[in-house]
Amino acid sequence: MIWMLTGVMAFAFIGLLILQVQYIAIIFKTGNEQFELIVRLCLENVSRELEQEESHKALENLSGSDFMYKNPPDRQNISQMMQSIRKQVITQDSSGKIKGVEEFETYHFSQQHIQKPPEKTAKSTIVETSEKLQSETMHRYYRQKEILDEVAFRLAQTNYLTPIEKRVDFKLLQNTIKASFANYGLNLPFVLMVVNNNEQIAYQSESLLRNPKSSEFITQVIFPNDPPSKWNYMKLYFPTKGDYLSESVSFLVPSIIFSLILMVTFTITIFTIFRQKKLSEMKNDFINNMTHELKTPVSTISIAAQMMKDSDISKSPEVFKHISSVISDETKRLGFLVEKVLQMSLFENQKATLKLKELDVNDLIAGIANTFKIKVEKSGGTIDIDLQAENSAILADEMHITNMLFNLMDNAVKYRREEVPLCLMARTRNEGDKVIISIEDNGIGIRKENLKKVFDRFYRVPTGNIHNVKGFGLGLAYVRKVAEDHKGTIRAENGLGNIGTAFIITLPTIKN
Repeated sequence: MIWMLTGVMAFAFIGLLILQVQYIAIIFKTGNEQFELIVRLCLENVSRELEQEESHKALENLSGSDFMYKNPPDRQNISQMMQSIRKQVITQDSSGKIKGVEEFETYHFSQQHIQKPPEKTAKSTIVETSEKLQSETMHRYYRQKEILDEVAFRLAQTNYLTPIEKRVDFKLLQNTIKASFANYGLNLPFVLMVVNNNEQIAYQSESLLRNPKSSEFITQVIFPNDPPSKWNYMKLYFPTKGDYLSESVSFLVPSIIFSLILMVTFTITIFTIFRQKKLSEMKNDFINNMTHELKTPVSTISIAAQMMKDSDISKSPEVFKHISSVISDETKRLGFLVEKVLQMSLFENQKATLKLKELDVNDLIAGIANTFKIKVEKSGGTIDIDLQAENSAILADEMHITNMLFNLMDNAVKYRREEVPLCLMARTRNEGDKVIISIEDNGIGIRKENLKKVFDRFYRVPTGNIHNVKGFGLGLAYVRKVAEDHKGTIRAENGLGNIGTAFIITLPTIKN
């Protein structure tokens, strides 16, 4: 069920991320398309304005009615070019008959040049005056029309031969583009380039910090009516285009933040589920192996009680006193173990309550070694002490410090090598204002990669095919907790010659 729940949560989270990424990609794509559409529309308007401006300048250069080309264009060509834009001019004669512009056109174009209106007759009537005015109006119309046709023909035939530098004022072009963008609400900086068909640059508004891809430019023909082989192009590059498009997805940052929060929550939830599962399994192991942890003092008391039944021992007051002391100490330790179990529940969330008092480390080590001697000798080993610490006074909780040392010595007995007699050594020495306690053995030892893990809760060092030692991985975690609560440290090292293990505890001494 846990793995199924993990799979469902992971699937939902990944699906949510994919949907968000796709939605953001669609928004970026749509925003980019709209941006390019507006820019192209503006550039088309600018191109149209340039063409109109060029035609306007050509008309301004005319000298009124004196305008005449040395080589005027053929009238038939002009007629064909302007046929699509002629307007229907309607006139009315004296009889009320409608006459079209074609009649006047035929009349005027049949001559070699523009004819004067026919001479007036002797009649001086209102109808004749009206006809005269109409004739003069049509004459002016065709005169102006012929001039405009000739200008348009000349523009179509010769303007594209003029270099683009002379046809366009680049500074004015840039300002016109900027004004056109402003009308659509685009106030973005841009780089303007004017190039020809061969990609030769005629103008560039400013230098580029990098070489953009060709797809990053938006291109528009400046004069679409020029022959394609003579086309010049406006190419625009927007350095801050990405920032502009990002504004359309302002929800992106909150979305990322909430996605990260969701991912962290999901990870913590899964970790907590597996951790609670492991704790539940360890709790069952703890209950099942509780008797094993309590068996040590009970077995020691049992051995001492059997020895007291021996009549020879009862005759030796010193031995009897020693055994009585061992029973007392083991009974006390049994109470310590019960207290330890009660204190373990405090380790996860809060600091254990310590009953601090002044203790002598040398005396403490000597007493514990004396109590533990029977158990070590029963396993065929020996225990020695080397008390070199001169400043050995510490402020500590006697129950927890004693329990800590008992745990380390008990591990030495449990993880001894069967074929080699156990050799257990307890040492003390000073290092500055601290006292160093070292518990060393010649047991099976701990691999180097496992030395830092042995103090983790519920961690047990792999022992290969050896499964004769039961436990629940709380002993060394308890030892580290006690050392840290006393403002000390503990570390594990390989013994001399990589044989056995040495646990080094550092505790602060009482300063004068």
